[in-house]
Amino acid sequence: MKLFRRALLALGVAVGMATALRFKGKGDVPPQQGGWRDITPDK
Repeated sequence: MKLFRRALLALGVAVGMATALRFKGKGDVPPQQGGWRDITPDK
C-alpha cells in the first residue's frame, strides 16, 4: 500500500508539472524569427 501511494504521488507530481509547463508556454507573443517572407522575383 505504501508503494501504491508513492506511485500515485509521483504520477500526480508529473501530471502537475506537465500541466504547468503546458500553460506556461501559452502566450500571445509573436515569433521573433522565421515566418513568412516577401517573394522577390529572380532576375
